[in-house]
Order: sequence, then structure tokens, then C-alpha cells
Amino acid sequence: MKKLLYLLAVSFGMISCESKDPVLFEEGLENYPTLKKVLSDTAKFQVQIIYTQIDRNEHGNPLFTDHSFNLNDNHYFYPASTVKLPIALLALEWLEEQNIDGLTMETAMLTDSVRPSQLPAYNDSTAQNGLPSIGHYIKKILLVSDNDASNRLYELMGMDYINQKLREKGLLNTVITQRLSFPISPDENRHFNPVRFVDNSGMTLLELPERHSDSVFVVPGNPKIGQAFYRNDSLIQGGMDFSYKNKFALSDLHGIVKRIVFPEAFVGIERFNLNEEHRNFVLKYMSMLPRESSFPKYDTTEYYDSYSKFFKFGADKNPIPSRFRIFNKTGWSYGFLIDGSYFVDYEAGVEFFVSAVIYVNEDQILNDDKYETEEIGLPFFAELGDYLYHRELKRKKQIPAKLPNISWID
Repeated sequence: MKKLLYLLAVSFGMISCESKDPVLFEEGLENYPTLKKVLSDTAKFQVQIIYTQIDRNEHGNPLFTDHSFNLNDNHYFYPASTVKLPIALLALEWLEEQNIDGLTMETAMLTDSVRPSQLPAYNDSTAQNGLPSIGHYIKKILLVSDNDASNRLYELMGMDYINQKLREKGLLNTVITQRLSFPISPDENRHFNPVRFVDNSGMTLLELPERHSDSVFVVPGNPKIGQAFYRNDSLIQGGMDFSYKNKFALSDLHGIVKRIVFPEAFVGIERFNLNEEHRNFVLKYMSMLPRESSFPKYDTTEYYDSYSKFFKFGADKNPIPSRFRIFNKTGWSYGFLIDGSYFVDYEAGVEFFVSAVIYVNEDQILNDDKYETEEIGLPFFAELGDYLYHRELKRKKQIPAKLPNISWID
């Protein structure tokens, strides 16, 4: 049935085929020295790229042409904060499934703790009403990649729900099994805090007890990274084992960004089941800049425009021109930098998808805080984004792009 639905989608011009394009970067790189350097040593930098051109048919439906460079879903990289995007989307899907009167993404979400490894969350000083909620957690995830916010939604749903839903949607190269920047054992990551949702009168609308999973998700292939790593102050020789950490293949990240921007381009079982209010909420905060947010309010010296917008602007801390909007999710950790984006120029009518990962760790030691992020990582993303943007500017389209109509007033 799934194959039949896919073929029908292709026949109606909703989906187009993928091509591995070896000529994509063969010319025009003389002005992009970092991009050229990275592309010439794919083994060292472990670079993977997916670029999708978008056209429209006479019905206005999107037509995708995917180009990939060095793409390998089986090659492990640490996905860092990019896993927060599917967590955020699934939290809204979970919310809609509850179908409880008065339970919304603004409802206060109070997290308790019953184990030494757990932390409670009864308030949130960054929220206008001082209370945590699904919606406010998602704002913080999408605006500045807040770790605690993502961990709270992970605790809400649990790893079984998250991983089952991803597989149902055809995202088969992803495993999410851990809280982020919260060093606890794999077993502790299988325990989930009690959670209560409370309305404005103090009445409990939904209460979830402590839960725990018997499932053991392991990243296939016994992935190890680096030649040595620090644990506390001790240098441990040999690669760091990532078997019980998260995995998120670049093709799955790219596919999730596509699903939220163009849900109509996917058959129903592959979509995130969100109503239009929730989908527009996600698109708004995926593309909003930290300085545009009122709650939370951010210090723009730390959270500048390109803090989490790597493509084209990642190497520059100046304000991003208003004509551009980037609907994306980034991640960076252990020397890996990742970005999955829908890139838009509203004035020129340009739109395209681009996702990439790069590894910048010259000394091959993890946790030593010596990564070439500023020297190579961010310039790579900036040059790749600029290269593809100018490629799109030259591309002639028979039918103009219909770009998202989003209000960024907070």
C-alpha cells in the first residue's frame, strides 16, 4: 500500500526522483576556498551534503530534485541538537492525540522527579506566565536549541513512543535514546519523570506517572569516534563509544524539514500529524531570529542572528538581511556541525533545501574543546550556502515559488 501511495504521489507531480550529482561542485569554487578544501578531503572532514531544487507544476505542487554528495546513511556522526526537531514535532503530535478539552500547547506542564538522576521543573522564568509548557519548550528548542527544553519533551513522551513514531513515518536511520548535556547512564535514560498538566484554575487535566522502557536501542555498527577522549580530567586512549547515544542520519533530517514545509508532498503515513495551527507555530519559530523573540528574551551578543543559522551567514555575526529566512535546525558537538534547512529569499523568490554535516577535529581527541569550528566548520556552511544560493539565483523557473506566509511578530 505504501509503495502504491508513493507512486500515485509521483504521478500527480508531488515528488520527484533523487540523483547523485557528481558535477554539482565541479566548477565555480575558486571563490570558496574552505568549501573547496573540505570537498577535496571527504574522508578527513566526513562531509555529507543533500541539496534539493524546488519547482512547481501547474497545480502549484512542489517538484523536488534531490542531489547528494558523499551521502551515507550508515556512516555514523553524532547528531547533537538536530534530534530536537523531531522531538518537538512529535510532542505536538502527541498532544493532539490526547484529545483532552483544555489541554493545549500553552497548558502548564509540571515535571516531577522520583529518582536521583531526575530533575523537577515547576516553573520557567523565561515564560510570560512563569510556567513551563509544551509550546514554550518548543520555542526555546527552535530559537536557541535549548537542551533542557528538549529533555523535558523527551521525558514526556519516552523513547518508545519517539522511536516507534519515527519508524512509522519511514525515518529508519534514526535512534533517539538520551537526554542531551545530561550525563546519565543508558539505563537511567530509559526512566521518565512523572508529568502533570494543570489548567489556570489549578485543576489537573492529565497526569502521567513515572514510566520506564524495557527497550534497548543500540546504534548499529559499534560506532567509535576519535583516537582518544577526555572523561573528567583523564585522557582515555581509543575512540569514544557512541553505541548508546543518538543517531540521526542526514537523509532523515533532510526529510523531516521537507515534511514540515511541504506535508502535501508526502503520503499520509509519512507526515507529522499536526493541525495547521501547530504546523505554522513550528514554521514561525524555526525561522525566527533570537532578537525577534519577546518570551523568551535573549541577549543578542550571545544569541546573534546566525547563532543557529549556518548556511550563508554562519561565519558572520552581523544581522541577517530581512529578505532572507532560514527554516532549520542545527547541531554541534564533539567536532560535528550539522544543519538541515529550507532556505528562502523572499525578494528574489528563491527557495531550496540543503542539509550538511562536517567533522572538524584535527587532533582526533574528543572533549578537549579543540575543534576547528570557527576556522573551517562555520566558513564551510557559509560558503556552501552562498554557492547554492547563487546557483539558485541563476536558475530559471517556469512557475514562480509560492513562499510561506509567516508572521514573525512574537
